Amino acid sequence: MDPSFFKELLCESLNENSGFFFRKGILLEQGITPYQEYEVWDTPELGRLFRLDGYFMTSERDEFFYHENMIHPALVTHPDPKTVLIIGGGDGGSADEVFKHPSVERIVLVELDKAVVDLSRRFFESVHHGSLDDPRLEILIEDGLRYVREIGPAQGEQFDLIVLDLTDPLGPAAELYSPRFMAECKALLTSGGMFVLHIGPPVFAPARVSGLMKNLTSVFQIVAPYFVYIPLYGSLWGMACASDTNDPRKMNKERIDAIIRDRSLQNLQYYNGAVHEAGFALPEYLKKILYP
Repeated sequence: MDPSFFKELLCESLNENSGFFFRKGILLEQGITPYQEYEVWDTPELGRLFRLDGYFMTSERDEFFYHENMIHPALVTHPDPKTVLIIGGGDGGSADEVFKHPSVERIVLVELDKAVVDLSRRFFESVHHGSLDDPRLEILIEDGLRYVREIGPAQGEQFDLIVLDLTDPLGPAAELYSPRFMAECKALLTSGGMFVLHIGPPVFAPARVSGLMKNLTSVFQIVAPYFVYIPLYGSLWGMACASDTNDPRKMNKERIDAIIRDRSLQNLQYYNGAVHEAGFALPEYLKKILYP
Protein backbone atom coordinates (compact mmCIF):
# COMPACT_ATOMS: atom_id res chain seq x y z
CA MET A 1 0.00 0.00 0.00
CA ASP A 2 1.22 3.49 -0.82
CA PRO A 3 2.63 5.03 2.42
CA SER A 4 1.10 8.38 1.47
CA PHE A 5 -2.32 6.80 2.03
CA PHE A 6 -1.79 6.85 5.78
CA LYS A 7 -1.01 10.57 5.77
CA GLU A 8 -4.59 11.16 4.67
CA LEU A 9 -6.13 9.38 7.64
CA LEU A 10 -7.46 10.37 11.03
CA CYS A 11 -6.75 7.37 13.25
CA GLU A 12 -7.82 6.38 16.74
CA SER A 13 -6.84 3.35 18.79
CA LEU A 14 -9.42 1.19 20.54
CA ASN A 15 -6.75 -0.58 22.57
CA GLU A 16 -3.06 -1.33 22.14
CA ASN A 17 -3.83 -3.86 19.39
CA SER A 18 -6.73 -2.31 17.47
CA GLY A 19 -7.94 0.91 15.92
CA PHE A 20 -9.82 2.52 13.07
CA PHE A 21 -9.64 5.51 10.76
CA PHE A 22 -11.49 8.01 8.58
CA ARG A 23 -10.11 9.96 5.64
CA LYS A 24 -9.23 13.49 6.71
CA GLY A 25 -10.84 15.75 4.16
CA ILE A 26 -10.41 19.43 5.00
CA LEU A 27 -9.10 20.81 8.30
CA LEU A 28 -11.42 23.66 9.27
CA GLU A 29 -9.78 24.66 12.55
CA GLN A 30 -7.41 23.38 15.19
CA GLY A 31 -6.00 24.78 18.39
CA ILE A 32 -5.18 24.33 22.04
CA THR A 33 -7.40 25.42 24.91
CA PRO A 34 -6.35 25.54 28.58
CA TYR A 35 -7.65 21.97 28.83
CA GLN A 36 -7.14 20.11 25.57
CA GLU A 37 -6.24 20.12 21.89
CA TYR A 38 -9.05 20.26 19.35
CA GLU A 39 -9.56 19.72 15.63
CA VAL A 40 -12.57 20.32 13.40
CA TRP A 41 -12.55 18.48 10.08
CA ASP A 42 -14.88 18.28 7.10
CA THR A 43 -14.59 14.62 6.11
CA PRO A 44 -15.88 12.66 3.10
CA GLU A 45 -17.56 9.98 5.23
CA LEU A 46 -19.13 11.75 8.21
CA GLY A 47 -19.14 15.42 7.24
CA ARG A 48 -17.89 17.77 9.91
CA LEU A 49 -16.38 16.01 12.88
CA PHE A 50 -14.78 17.14 16.10
CA ARG A 51 -11.79 15.64 17.92
CA LEU A 52 -10.34 16.35 21.36
CA ASP A 53 -6.80 15.22 22.18
CA GLY A 54 -6.93 12.92 19.17
CA TYR A 55 -10.21 11.23 20.15
CA PHE A 56 -13.33 11.45 17.99
CA MET A 57 -16.13 13.27 19.82
CA THR A 58 -19.01 13.94 17.43
CA SER A 59 -19.84 14.17 13.74
CA GLU A 60 -22.78 15.72 11.97
CA ARG A 61 -23.77 12.58 10.03
CA ASP A 62 -23.76 10.00 12.82
CA GLU A 63 -24.36 12.00 16.01
CA PHE A 64 -27.87 10.58 16.35
CA PHE A 65 -26.50 7.08 16.99
CA TYR A 66 -25.00 8.39 20.22
CA HIS A 67 -27.27 11.22 21.35
CA GLU A 68 -30.65 9.56 20.76
CA ASN A 69 -29.55 6.42 22.58
CA MET A 70 -27.94 8.36 25.40
CA ILE A 71 -31.09 10.37 26.12
CA HIS A 72 -34.33 8.69 25.11
CA PRO A 73 -34.30 5.32 26.92
CA ALA A 74 -34.23 7.15 30.25
CA LEU A 75 -36.50 10.07 29.40
CA VAL A 76 -39.15 7.87 27.78
CA THR A 77 -39.09 5.65 30.87
CA HIS A 78 -39.51 8.65 33.21
CA PRO A 79 -43.22 9.54 33.43
CA ASP A 80 -42.84 13.32 33.62
CA PRO A 81 -39.27 14.64 33.18
CA LYS A 82 -38.90 18.36 33.90
CA THR A 83 -35.31 19.06 34.95
CA VAL A 84 -32.10 17.65 33.48
CA LEU A 85 -28.43 18.08 34.34
CA ILE A 86 -25.86 17.38 31.62
CA ILE A 87 -22.23 17.16 32.68
CA GLY A 88 -20.17 17.76 29.54
CA GLY A 89 -22.18 17.73 26.34
CA GLY A 90 -20.87 21.04 25.07
CA ASP A 91 -21.73 20.12 21.48
CA GLY A 92 -25.42 20.50 22.40
CA GLY A 93 -26.49 17.17 20.90
CA SER A 94 -27.76 15.71 24.16
CA ALA A 95 -29.60 18.93 25.03
CA ASP A 96 -31.26 18.86 21.61
CA GLU A 97 -32.64 15.37 22.27
CA VAL A 98 -33.80 16.31 25.78
CA PHE A 99 -35.75 19.29 24.44
CA LYS A 100 -37.80 16.97 22.22
CA HIS A 101 -39.68 15.96 25.39
CA PRO A 102 -42.38 18.61 25.89
CA SER A 103 -42.48 18.33 29.69
CA VAL A 104 -38.84 19.44 30.06
CA GLU A 105 -38.67 22.89 31.60
CA ARG A 106 -34.97 23.32 32.32
CA ILE A 107 -31.57 21.91 31.45
CA VAL A 108 -28.38 22.82 33.28
CA LEU A 109 -25.37 22.07 31.07
CA VAL A 110 -22.02 22.09 32.88
CA GLU A 111 -19.13 22.17 30.43
CA LEU A 112 -15.53 22.58 31.55
CA ASP A 113 -14.18 24.04 28.31
CA LYS A 114 -15.92 27.10 26.85
CA ALA A 115 -14.13 26.47 23.55
CA VAL A 116 -16.23 23.33 23.01
CA VAL A 117 -19.46 25.32 23.21
CA ASP A 118 -18.09 28.09 21.00
CA LEU A 119 -16.87 25.65 18.35
CA SER A 120 -20.21 23.86 18.38
CA ARG A 121 -22.07 27.12 17.82
CA ARG A 122 -19.83 27.89 14.85
CA PHE A 123 -19.50 24.49 13.20
CA PHE A 124 -22.15 22.05 14.48
CA GLU A 125 -25.59 23.60 14.16
CA SER A 126 -26.64 20.32 12.53
CA VAL A 127 -25.84 18.59 15.84
CA HIS A 128 -27.38 21.01 18.36
CA HIS A 129 -30.11 22.54 16.12
CA GLY A 130 -30.10 25.75 18.13
CA SER A 131 -30.50 24.04 21.51
CA LEU A 132 -27.45 25.86 22.86
CA ASP A 133 -29.44 29.09 22.62
CA ASP A 134 -32.74 27.74 23.93
CA PRO A 135 -33.91 29.91 26.87
CA ARG A 136 -34.59 26.76 28.90
CA LEU A 137 -30.87 25.89 28.77
CA GLU A 138 -28.50 27.25 31.40
CA ILE A 139 -24.86 26.84 30.35
CA LEU A 140 -22.27 26.92 33.12
CA ILE A 141 -18.58 26.93 32.20
CA GLU A 142 -17.51 25.02 35.24
CA ASP A 143 -15.85 21.86 36.53
CA GLY A 144 -18.50 19.13 36.73
CA LEU A 145 -16.97 17.78 39.92
CA ARG A 146 -17.27 21.15 41.62
CA TYR A 147 -20.84 21.62 40.40
CA VAL A 148 -22.02 18.26 41.70
CA ARG A 149 -20.10 18.42 44.97
CA GLU A 150 -20.54 22.09 45.87
CA ILE A 151 -22.63 24.32 43.62
CA GLY A 152 -25.64 22.07 43.01
CA PRO A 153 -26.09 21.04 46.65
CA ALA A 154 -25.59 24.61 47.88
CA GLN A 155 -28.36 25.77 45.55
CA GLY A 156 -30.68 22.92 46.52
CA GLU A 157 -30.81 21.61 42.95
CA GLN A 158 -32.72 18.42 42.10
CA PHE A 159 -32.93 16.79 38.68
CA ASP A 160 -35.12 14.14 37.08
CA LEU A 161 -32.22 13.03 34.89
CA ILE A 162 -28.45 13.45 35.15
CA VAL A 163 -26.41 12.69 32.04
CA LEU A 164 -22.64 12.24 32.00
CA ASP A 165 -21.83 13.17 28.39
CA LEU A 166 -18.07 13.07 28.86
CA THR A 167 -14.82 11.95 27.33
CA ASP A 168 -13.58 8.47 28.22
CA PRO A 169 -12.70 7.77 31.89
CA LEU A 170 -9.01 8.50 31.44
CA GLY A 171 -6.78 11.00 33.23
CA PRO A 172 -8.63 13.80 35.06
CA ALA A 173 -12.01 12.57 33.75
CA ALA A 174 -11.63 9.27 35.63
CA GLU A 175 -12.90 10.77 38.90
CA LEU A 176 -16.23 11.60 37.24
CA TYR A 177 -16.80 7.86 36.77
CA SER A 178 -15.96 6.94 40.38
CA PRO A 179 -18.46 5.48 42.86
CA ARG A 180 -18.08 8.61 44.99
CA PHE A 181 -19.07 10.90 42.14
CA MET A 182 -21.93 8.64 41.12
CA ALA A 183 -23.24 8.77 44.70
CA GLU A 184 -22.93 12.56 44.69
CA CYS A 185 -24.94 12.69 41.46
CA LYS A 186 -27.53 10.38 43.00
CA ALA A 187 -27.94 12.87 45.86
CA LEU A 188 -29.03 15.48 43.30
CA LEU A 189 -31.75 13.27 41.79
CA THR A 190 -35.45 13.63 42.52
CA SER A 191 -37.34 10.61 43.76
CA GLY A 192 -37.72 8.58 40.59
CA GLY A 193 -34.69 10.31 39.08
CA MET A 194 -32.39 8.57 36.61
CA PHE A 195 -28.68 8.64 35.80
CA VAL A 196 -27.13 7.89 32.39
CA LEU A 197 -23.58 7.56 31.11
CA HIS A 198 -21.58 5.70 28.50
CA ILE A 199 -19.46 2.77 29.68
CA GLY A 200 -17.27 2.09 26.64
CA PRO A 201 -16.58 -0.62 24.05
CA PRO A 202 -17.02 -4.11 25.50
CA VAL A 203 -15.05 -5.83 22.75
CA PHE A 204 -11.97 -3.63 23.04
CA ALA A 205 -12.11 -2.45 26.67
CA PRO A 206 -13.98 -5.13 28.64
CA ALA A 207 -12.24 -4.27 31.92
CA ARG A 208 -13.48 -0.67 31.67
CA VAL A 209 -17.04 -1.83 31.02
CA SER A 210 -17.07 -4.32 33.89
CA GLY A 211 -15.42 -1.81 36.24
CA LEU A 212 -17.97 0.88 35.53
CA MET A 213 -20.80 -1.61 36.00
CA LYS A 214 -19.33 -2.51 39.38
CA ASN A 215 -19.21 1.19 40.31
CA LEU A 216 -22.82 1.72 39.26
CA THR A 217 -24.21 -1.31 41.06
CA SER A 218 -22.47 -0.20 44.26
CA VAL A 219 -24.51 3.04 44.18
CA PHE A 220 -27.84 2.32 42.46
CA GLN A 221 -30.41 -0.43 43.03
CA ILE A 222 -31.28 -0.65 39.32
CA VAL A 223 -28.56 -0.63 36.63
CA ALA A 224 -29.64 -1.32 33.06
CA PRO A 225 -26.79 -1.58 30.52
CA TYR A 226 -27.49 -1.38 26.81
CA PHE A 227 -25.42 -1.36 23.64
CA VAL A 228 -25.39 0.35 20.26
CA TYR A 229 -22.94 0.49 17.38
CA ILE A 230 -21.58 4.02 16.91
CA PRO A 231 -19.77 4.62 13.60
CA LEU A 232 -17.61 7.50 14.86
CA TYR A 233 -16.38 5.40 17.79
CA GLY A 234 -15.55 2.42 15.59
CA SER A 235 -17.24 -0.16 17.78
CA LEU A 236 -20.21 -1.49 19.65
CA TRP A 237 -20.57 0.97 22.53
CA GLY A 238 -22.06 0.53 25.98
CA MET A 239 -24.34 2.88 27.89
CA ALA A 240 -26.12 2.40 31.19
CA CYS A 241 -29.20 3.81 32.84
CA ALA A 242 -29.26 3.71 36.65
CA SER A 243 -31.96 4.50 39.19
CA ASP A 244 -33.43 3.34 42.46
CA THR A 245 -36.97 3.23 41.08
CA ASN A 246 -37.28 3.32 37.27
CA ASP A 247 -36.14 0.42 35.09
CA PRO A 248 -36.17 1.00 31.30
CA ARG A 249 -36.06 -2.76 30.73
CA LYS A 250 -39.66 -2.99 31.93
CA MET A 251 -40.89 -0.82 29.05
CA ASN A 252 -42.05 -2.90 26.08
CA LYS A 253 -41.90 -1.67 22.51
CA GLU A 254 -45.63 -0.97 22.28
CA ARG A 255 -45.48 1.26 25.34
CA ILE A 256 -42.39 3.06 24.04
CA ASP A 257 -43.97 3.74 20.66
CA ALA A 258 -47.13 5.02 22.36
CA ILE A 259 -45.07 7.48 24.44
CA ILE A 260 -43.19 8.62 21.34
CA ARG A 261 -46.55 9.39 19.73
CA ASP A 262 -48.05 10.98 22.84
CA ARG A 263 -45.06 13.26 23.35
CA SER A 264 -44.78 13.96 19.60
CA LEU A 265 -41.05 13.24 19.66
CA GLN A 266 -39.83 14.70 16.39
CA ASN A 267 -37.06 13.87 13.93
CA LEU A 268 -35.93 10.60 15.49
CA GLN A 269 -33.48 8.83 13.19
CA TYR A 270 -32.61 5.84 15.37
CA TYR A 271 -34.74 5.38 18.46
CA ASN A 272 -38.08 3.54 18.55
CA GLY A 273 -39.78 0.90 20.64
CA ALA A 274 -38.17 -2.09 18.97
CA VAL A 275 -34.72 -0.52 19.23
CA HIS A 276 -35.31 0.21 22.92
CA GLU A 277 -36.12 -3.43 23.63
CA ALA A 278 -33.25 -4.72 21.50
CA GLY A 279 -30.63 -2.55 23.18
CA PHE A 280 -31.19 -4.25 26.52
CA ALA A 281 -31.03 -7.77 25.05
CA LEU A 282 -27.59 -9.05 26.06
CA PRO A 283 -25.55 -11.69 24.23
CA GLU A 284 -23.90 -14.24 26.48
CA TYR A 285 -20.39 -12.79 26.06
CA LEU A 286 -21.66 -9.39 27.25
CA LYS A 287 -23.29 -10.93 30.29
CA LYS A 288 -19.92 -12.38 31.29
CA ILE A 289 -18.28 -8.95 30.98
CA LEU A 290 -21.06 -7.11 32.82
CA TYR A 291 -21.63 -9.68 35.55
CA PRO A 292 -18.29 -11.47 36.11
